[in-house]
Amino acid sequence: MSKNLSELSGRKGIVDNLFEKMGMASQVTGTPSIEDLDDLAKEFLMGKANTYGTTSFYDFMKPENRDKKVYVCNGSACLCAGTQPSVKKALEKKFSQDEIGHMTCLGRCHENGAFHFQGKNYSAKTESELFNIIDQKGKSVPDNYHIQANKAILTLPFAGFKTHYGSLKKILDQGPKEVLEQIKASGLRGRGGAGFPMGFKLEACAKEPNGPKFIICNADEGDPGAYSDRFILEQRPHSLLFGMMMAGYAAGAEWGIIYIRAEYPEAVEIVDQAISELRTNHLLGKNILDTGFNFDLKIIQAQGAYICGEETALINSIEGQRPEVRTRPPYPTTQGLFNKPTVVNNVETLAALHFILTNGGEAYRSIGTQKSSGTKLISLDSFFKRPGIYEVEMGTPLAEVLFDMAGGFKTSVKALHIGGPLGGIVPVEKISELTVDFESFANSGFLLGHASVICIPQDFPMIRYLEHLFDFASFESCGKCFPCRLGTKRAYELLHKTATSDYKISRELFDDLLSTLEQGSLCAHGGGIPLPAKNALHYFENELKNHFDK
Repeated sequence: MSKNLSELSGRKGIVDNLFEKMGMASQVTGTPSIEDLDDLAKEFLMGKANTYGTTSFYDFMKPENRDKKVYVCNGSACLCAGTQPSVKKALEKKFSQDEIGHMTCLGRCHENGAFHFQGKNYSAKTESELFNIIDQKGKSVPDNYHIQANKAILTLPFAGFKTHYGSLKKILDQGPKEVLEQIKASGLRGRGGAGFPMGFKLEACAKEPNGPKFIICNADEGDPGAYSDRFILEQRPHSLLFGMMMAGYAAGAEWGIIYIRAEYPEAVEIVDQAISELRTNHLLGKNILDTGFNFDLKIIQAQGAYICGEETALINSIEGQRPEVRTRPPYPTTQGLFNKPTVVNNVETLAALHFILTNGGEAYRSIGTQKSSGTKLISLDSFFKRPGIYEVEMGTPLAEVLFDMAGGFKTSVKALHIGGPLGGIVPVEKISELTVDFESFANSGFLLGHASVICIPQDFPMIRYLEHLFDFASFESCGKCFPCRLGTKRAYELLHKTATSDYKISRELFDDLLSTLEQGSLCAHGGGIPLPAKNALHYFENELKNHFDK
């Protein structure tokens, strides 16, 4: 990272934001003009190479996407469902090849056939259904999926604005230290994948003497198969906003930034409306409810980069830099956005604070297991009889969720990819051994992560799935460290070669490559991608053995 660039980007504060202006400049043609980039460089006192280099990285600002009119989802769930070739073929009857781009997972994994058109996301099961959407110029289509809970917290219906914020004054009157203690007492761990204690982050930020301080919501839900954050953003936005305010209060922050992926345009609109509702009711700004609490919210729309799910890459992105991962220490709680103390949490984590601070930290800790308290949202894809969002108490048997609640599989499935691209590949025979909590998955050699569940059908070649994963990892690498930049690409090349020819990969070479990625990568992107490969090689050895030469 460049501290100088961070300072230059932040000299105008968060309101006048460089990255936001880059996005606005790209709206007409899909990429900013050279003139726009020159002007932005001058405005923020940095070189033209910085503005051009930044925009060239992101899917929705890079020159390759100039004049794209429609985007096809190429996420893992849609791949396994086999829907996307027909979607692309149908779109080619309406658009030229140059007008069709791709997006990585649109969060419509419950029905597949996903594509993005005129600022909205759609699914189409038939060609006529797709044509009807195109001909209606992007008219909204209801997005329905099953919602069920065995312990409802995040899935509870919205009780109305006044009821939802009815406890706010009482909580603020307790003071930031008591609010922080309740969060710590809850045992709440980050739901974005790492499972890091939220209270520890907030406390570390609160202790920093310098300001201003920032709370960032990582709403860049990029894991293929995951749409639980989208559920909260679109259907329970005030749960998130309440949590942002409370996190800011506990940490001593005056700004909350919600970084929402460009692939969720509907979510951006809905959250923006919810923020306006807060303003109308005087719950944002200076001296909220006469308590001396100053806090405001801002949405930053992402521009298409999976790596921004990593907190330091996300911070760089907001600053208008390339989303390269930062070396740590210093940690964001000490030196984050604009080199100021910053806490980053995901949507689901922040949304849990309403229950915690309304009912008390111990009430939340009493739910779940000793080390994994509370509930977890699980996203199930279209291979289940009842696909949708499931909220379950931590410690719930995985089989109970998949078979009792979701009704089991529609067709024959051999494995589940759980927790995003960096999560483990779980063979169906291991389902009965797992419970929904961090420890159960880790102890069995898997990863709960974001708890997205992608089914790999019985007839889908595992070698093709691994090829797809490393293609994804290579494309989405920030390029900061060479083990990830080169290792993911090399792994993809080897897997592609053996998947399309009689070539056999040296198992020793491949194991060394995975080890290098795991031990040498700067962040979890390169360090985590070996896990599903190792799982596949272990549990599907018979299927894969013909592709490897021991």
